[in-house]
Amino acid sequence: MHALSLLLRCAGILLAFFVYAVAPAVAQTPPPAATAPLPTLEQRLAGVEAYLTNSDPSAPLKTGLKDKDGNATIPAGLTTPAVGIAGPGHNTWLMVSAALVIFMTLPGLGLFYGGLVRTKNVLSVIAWCFGIMSLVTVLWWAVGYSLVFGKSFGSPFLGGTEFFFLRGVGAEPNTDYSFWVSHSVFATFQMAFAVITPAVLIGAVVERMKFSAVLVFAALWLLLVYCPLAHMVWGVNGYMNGLANPAAGIRAVDFAGGMVVEMASGFSALVLCIVLGPRLGHGKTPMPPHSLVVAVIGTGMLWVGWYGFNAGSALGADRVAANAFLTTTLAAAVASGTWAALEAITRGKASVLGFCSGAVAGLVTITPACGYVDVTGAMVAGVLGGLVPFLACTQLKVWLKYDDALDVLGIHGVGGLVGLLITGVFASTTANPNLTTNLAALVGESLWREQLKGIGVTLLLTVGGTAIIALALKGIMGLRPTIEAEVEGLDISEHGEEGYIYEPKS
Repeated sequence: MHALSLLLRCAGILLAFFVYAVAPAVAQTPPPAATAPLPTLEQRLAGVEAYLTNSDPSAPLKTGLKDKDGNATIPAGLTTPAVGIAGPGHNTWLMVSAALVIFMTLPGLGLFYGGLVRTKNVLSVIAWCFGIMSLVTVLWWAVGYSLVFGKSFGSPFLGGTEFFFLRGVGAEPNTDYSFWVSHSVFATFQMAFAVITPAVLIGAVVERMKFSAVLVFAALWLLLVYCPLAHMVWGVNGYMNGLANPAAGIRAVDFAGGMVVEMASGFSALVLCIVLGPRLGHGKTPMPPHSLVVAVIGTGMLWVGWYGFNAGSALGADRVAANAFLTTTLAAAVASGTWAALEAITRGKASVLGFCSGAVAGLVTITPACGYVDVTGAMVAGVLGGLVPFLACTQLKVWLKYDDALDVLGIHGVGGLVGLLITGVFASTTANPNLTTNLAALVGESLWREQLKGIGVTLLLTVGGTAIIALALKGIMGLRPTIEAEVEGLDISEHGEEGYIYEPKS
């Protein structure tokens, strides 16, 4: 009986607690808010279609949804700005493309440039490529990516600080640039561009620049020339991004780097080789390539890697990427044959080096145009890409008497300029429907004028910025090795190694 009485008392206490404490709280709890209706089947299918067309996945879900009172509404989780989703197909293509662009530098450019120098300097060129890869990667992580693709400064000339040290750069897309590619993948892809640009540039001064000076120059050039130019051309609020920025001061277009990579490296190379001076014995001592076989292998690697460079710049595996893939192939092949044919006409023989030079020149020329022109534009780019850089390398260099060791100006600078003009003339909304967003009135009419303006700004920034950096470093730390080191070769004097050891020295 005592146990039963105790049990009843406990039950009474719990009942009282519920009546006086829990029940009022339950009664005062507001009813759950009405939730927006789920997207319809048609809207879900439209979202899948957005994935296939590499467009805004949230746009179909924002259209036509109404609440119980008939007012327009947006499903939970969707906000007014675009919502990105890391799509496996587009993500995979851009990861492959990033790897291909890195492959262009290591080993492609290293072998292409390495084969074209003398035996005693082959390792120094490869060391420059590795050194720039390591250095630029760190700078890109720390500040470079944010200065190009951030926007916290609210400036059309430089990005912002929001992505310093890649803060916030994760798996979700940055919808300012892509709806379906992870932000981290996009940042890696763009890093590969930032790496190869100064690596291309230093081809003009091989065999005569200190390794330490190369690295300091590359760091300063990346921050003071490349980052502002890349933001102006590719930043979402960039001054020369006519494709994405309706308020652009210059409404130019550059699909994969005609201004940012090719012109920037080519014309900066001219300035640097003039400030540095010619190689010892230039014009008097023969300086033929030590291994055309190595250079040919490097050329093939560059050609293959260029598909990531150009078709990857569509930022998705879509129709624009497919067009860029085709136009890149046509232009490279036609330019290679054009250069060799011109050699046969002017010198009586078509050289293997001519085929290689023409292929690279064609790839350069189509770079700014590949995602905007059709096959006709690609064929024109191939012919002019073989012709104009050939004249620049064989005539212009002779007239002006500068020592651009590997013809960076003639192939990259001049080729990029020609490609930008071809883009202005042959760009088509059929090839790239995105041109209708902000440039419909210019395409086929006056886009070439905007391209000329973009070329002018690029020349001012690259020539002026490079001259300041090169002259400052020349006065502070010196750019050239000693005469003895240059005669001995940079492989031994700078790195303590030899590219080829024919007999054991033990």
